[in-house]
Amino acid sequence: MKIDLEVSEPIDFGSGDHQHLVRKAIDDKNQEKSHRSYGTSPSSGPQKTRGNPRSKSGEPSDNYVVQISDETTPERSTSLSSPFADTSIRRAFIVKVFLLLSVQLLITGAIISVFLFCKALRVWVVKNPWFTYAILPAFFVVFIVLACCGKLRRQVPANYILLGLFTVLQGLLLGTVSVFYNAEEVLWATAATALVTLSLTLFALQTKWDFTLLNGMLFVLLFVLIIYGILLIFIRSYWLHLLYAGLGTIVFSLYLVMDVQLMVGGRHHHSDLDPEEYVFAALNIYMDIINLFLFILQLIGLGR
Repeated sequence: MKIDLEVSEPIDFGSGDHQHLVRKAIDDKNQEKSHRSYGTSPSSGPQKTRGNPRSKSGEPSDNYVVQISDETTPERSTSLSSPFADTSIRRAFIVKVFLLLSVQLLITGAIISVFLFCKALRVWVVKNPWFTYAILPAFFVVFIVLACCGKLRRQVPANYILLGLFTVLQGLLLGTVSVFYNAEEVLWATAATALVTLSLTLFALQTKWDFTLLNGMLFVLLFVLIIYGILLIFIRSYWLHLLYAGLGTIVFSLYLVMDVQLMVGGRHHHSDLDPEEYVFAALNIYMDIINLFLFILQLIGLGR
């Protein structure tokens, strides 16, 4: 027996909404047959048919016709609506981040070189500490604007101007720090930072471990590191300073791996960056490298 059933609305087969429609169609068919049997004469006997009894040319065939809307599941629709579903968009995002990061590191290295190899400037910075204290407020203001004002860091050319200003201020601060170290120590720290950064970046791109899950734990470690650093202002201990430098190197090494995986995205659990957040991604990786450089420089200075 075949029954015509046409459904004009989408049906959720998982919830059993289709069953009452099928029962209704069967009941209508049975009522129609009962009306037919009442309408025929009782004297009419059984009729013999030849061939296939199911194929009756006089009777219309009863078919089930169910129209099901092709709807995607929530997970699938979410993945398809992601801006990074297209690999070309993700590739362009990564290229922008690495280009900005390269320019930032070149500008920072050039500024540090001026402070490092210009003896007159080194002497002037040591004799005038107000220069460092004057840079710090401007540095933190630009940093807070870039970190908190999401709309502003997506607007061109305001995002590039702010990022360039931040890079120059960061370079000046690093220059004032480098005058208290020998040129050899700064160069060794720069080489070590470059080697560690390259190794960790390759590791983050190749490993199957998802470091983005460590975001909360790394934030706690960073908070502990800040409190530890404040205490060391009042405590003069070689081993405590050495432990602080080692802990800072480990924390920002993990942050570098995590931020690279956030930028690359893909199979990682947390990869919710927007394609327009290339400035924010470059800023995060840049700060990881700078902090890694500072802690490695401190380790080399304590070791010598």
